[in-house]
Amino acid sequence: MNFDFSDDQKLLQKTARDFLEERSPLAVNRNVLESDLHYDADLWSAAAEMGWQGATIPEEYGGAGFGYLELVLIAEEVGRSLAPIPFDSSVYLATEAILLAGNPEQKKNRLSALAAGEAIGTLALAEGRGEVHPNNIETRFEGGKLTGTKLAVANGNTASFAIVAAKAGDGVALALVDLSADGVTRSPVDSIDPTRSIANIEFKNTPAEPLGDAGQGWEVLQRVLDRGAIMLAFEQLGGASHVLELTKDFTMGRYAFGRPIASFQAIKHRLADLYAAVELAKSNCFYGAWALSTDSDELGIAACNARVSASTAFDLGAVEMIQMYGGVGYTWEYDCHLFYRRAKHDSVVLGSPAEWREKLVQRLVAKNAA
Repeated sequence: MNFDFSDDQKLLQKTARDFLEERSPLAVNRNVLESDLHYDADLWSAAAEMGWQGATIPEEYGGAGFGYLELVLIAEEVGRSLAPIPFDSSVYLATEAILLAGNPEQKKNRLSALAAGEAIGTLALAEGRGEVHPNNIETRFEGGKLTGTKLAVANGNTASFAIVAAKAGDGVALALVDLSADGVTRSPVDSIDPTRSIANIEFKNTPAEPLGDAGQGWEVLQRVLDRGAIMLAFEQLGGASHVLELTKDFTMGRYAFGRPIASFQAIKHRLADLYAAVELAKSNCFYGAWALSTDSDELGIAACNARVSASTAFDLGAVEMIQMYGGVGYTWEYDCHLFYRRAKHDSVVLGSPAEWREKLVQRLVAKNAA
């Protein structure tokens, strides 16, 4: 049984890495961080020309029609380079929601704009602290109007439209809303990673349209989050792998007492622990990619495993990178903090690892009881 990617898929990944090494070195991330920009618009347009935003969008809607195995490899390279583009909310969440629940007109209008990079989408869920649950959603969608406030919306500053979880009757519905419409107020929020901005968004009788069948909103939302978790896990895997490479190279090249500091047992063990975490994340991400590409019944469990292990590996790597770089690791001039910011942001943007661990337990219990 072959669990590896095909030669064509590996070539696509190499092309993506070469492209990002040329167009998105870490200096591009730093430039966005140190400016008032929320993302690099030129890089976003160039990625669209490569077909990345439309990787899983059918060709009839302007997409490249690659597939999920190709998309996750692109995602891994986006994460490796810390590319400052709103790939997460637009490609993993908004696109998936429309693919799963959109009507023909919504797919025609929205997917073509997403694939061309002309639109940026997002998903608006949280209204307070803790895990989002049907009982703590107060935003209402009635009579084609949306009213309520969503907090910490990913790329909420830059998105063209949002898919909003709201109460409709006794259930949860998804509403598709243009963020340029009347009654929308955006309030930027300080983020640990300004290259992935967030904003609070208030809706006051804002015109919106339903996405998906009535009463199916919560079910669709869970499917979107599971799929998004796997794709984002590949970004985290890319970031963690890059951290390991940079840290190994740094410790091999820095000398103390006439020896590379990587030769000391204390450093060796920490690098070994990080290597093990990255390999564990890689295995779980591959499992998730298989489940995603086959729409397997194991998708929910695979999403939890990928999300938890990739979050752990990237977070551990970012912390250890600063520690093993020593005094310079804390300085603004070195790039360690760029990885630390992205690792912390990615670990909470779809719910914390603790929430996904709890979700994993619940799903395993349900599976064993069936």
